[in-house]
Amino acid sequence: MLTRRIVLWSVVCISYLSLGGLASDVHDLTAESFEKFLDDFDLALVEFYAHSFQLEGNNAERFYSREHEMELLVKSRLVLVTLSAMMADTAVTLTNLSHHVTDNATAWCGHCKALVPEYETAATELKASDIALGKVDCTVEARLCEDYEVRGYPTLKVFKRKQPIEYSGQRKADSMVSFMKKMKRPVVTTLTADEVPAFSKEDKVVIIAFMADNTTSDYAAFKNVASKLSEKFSFGFTDDPAAKEAHANGSAVVLFKRFDEGRDQYPKDKPLTESDLESFIAAYSVPLIDEIGPENYAAYVESGKPLAYVFVATEEQRAALRPAMETVAKEFKADVNFVYIDAVKFGGHAKNLNLKEEWPAFAIHKPAEGAKYPFDGSKQITEDSIREFVTDFVKGNITASVKSETAPEPNDEPVKVVVGSTYEKIVLDESKDVLLELYAPWCGHCKKLVPIWEELAAKIKGVTSDIVIAKMDATENDLPPSAGYQVQGFPTIKLVTANTNQVLEYSGDRSVDALIQFLETNAVNKASLTEKTASGVGGGDVTEQGASSEGEALPERDEL
Repeated sequence: MLTRRIVLWSVVCISYLSLGGLASDVHDLTAESFEKFLDDFDLALVEFYAHSFQLEGNNAERFYSREHEMELLVKSRLVLVTLSAMMADTAVTLTNLSHHVTDNATAWCGHCKALVPEYETAATELKASDIALGKVDCTVEARLCEDYEVRGYPTLKVFKRKQPIEYSGQRKADSMVSFMKKMKRPVVTTLTADEVPAFSKEDKVVIIAFMADNTTSDYAAFKNVASKLSEKFSFGFTDDPAAKEAHANGSAVVLFKRFDEGRDQYPKDKPLTESDLESFIAAYSVPLIDEIGPENYAAYVESGKPLAYVFVATEEQRAALRPAMETVAKEFKADVNFVYIDAVKFGGHAKNLNLKEEWPAFAIHKPAEGAKYPFDGSKQITEDSIREFVTDFVKGNITASVKSETAPEPNDEPVKVVVGSTYEKIVLDESKDVLLELYAPWCGHCKKLVPIWEELAAKIKGVTSDIVIAKMDATENDLPPSAGYQVQGFPTIKLVTANTNQVLEYSGDRSVDALIQFLETNAVNKASLTEKTASGVGGGDVTEQGASSEGEALPERDEL
């Protein structure tokens, strides 16, 4: 999401030329031609693009975010931060940037330029299916792009009977083609016995139900799951006994795939429920152990399963570990996704997982919670040692690793200092309301907040000990899993209430008065505060509102 006002560079980074001067199958769209384009095609994919952009602001500002990459303006130069930064639980800073950036000269236009041939290829292939691809230059058609809530470039949107849907898949020709063809088909395609073999190979993952008819509860469960997942996978149905005899081996549902063994069967003796079928598809729709990269990271995160990372720096290391890893991965397929990760490209991610940057290395990560489980680097990685480690993880016998600075002693200043190891003791103290700032030392807006935070803490401490004002350097300390949230930007301000430890996010003005009003409204122990508001707690003379010099309100979390 954009976090600053954008200004167009005078230098055009990319020109959308048709490849090699050839005629393009991609439609150039304007505000005048857009509606007619949607009238002409019931199903279309539209790219909203721009030339090169930068932000006005500090030396290190996040201003563009996609699923697999983000852009930073660093020392007046634009750089592309890819997979390791997106997987990072710590902030990308000027000092650790080299861990996340593979080429500091990569400009914003790089990924746009990379999309051009993929988009052209997809347009040509989909033309025969009466699916059109178009593109809109947002530097020219700003109002049109604003109407469709375009926040980053390039943005891809699917229009099905004029209704827009955000395309969040891989920006590769085969992925776009596969997705658009699935959008054109019904949720479940009815097949004859002769059509099953070809349909089972139409996509990377195809799920086919072999059932006597489509009026049973099993079919209803199958169709409901298909409705949820039809944008990702292809679903088919056949009631032909010959098809079931030839392809199903007695199972009601078979998952066909272009990797590993090529197919997996839903257990014959297991009742077919929606939740069990979804779990089956989640477990077997990804390779047993694959290389993780920008093109598939989001899919692994969306699976909801923990990720077991195998860091390897050479092909020799990968080959040596492959037999052991494949054996263990197969045993825990239903619980954990195993992936190789290139330690040369993404070695900085090891530090994010509290591993030493020594290869090979192994760790398990729960992306949804941010919980990290690094394998002891002093131990040898073998089939037995990894099996034991993963077994203990699945059974809940391993405690998540929490990076922490040394707790300060004493810690009696008005602003309490929280570190990873003291988070639960200080922030989750049920007798207290705790207003916590999670900051980064390099963050400009965090620095502006320092005097406001100190004045607020002094005023609160003067009237009550039941409300605590605290801060934590989130670049050097992990949130424990018990926190229940992750840091998405800096500064982040959370109120953790007394009694229940409910977490509320603060998104108002960064002024003493506004923060006190927030506490008076939301703190459990607000009685001790509101009684003394008239005698000096409110009415602070600090007027910092977190506004820019031009008077524009800044978002509450401006920096990554």
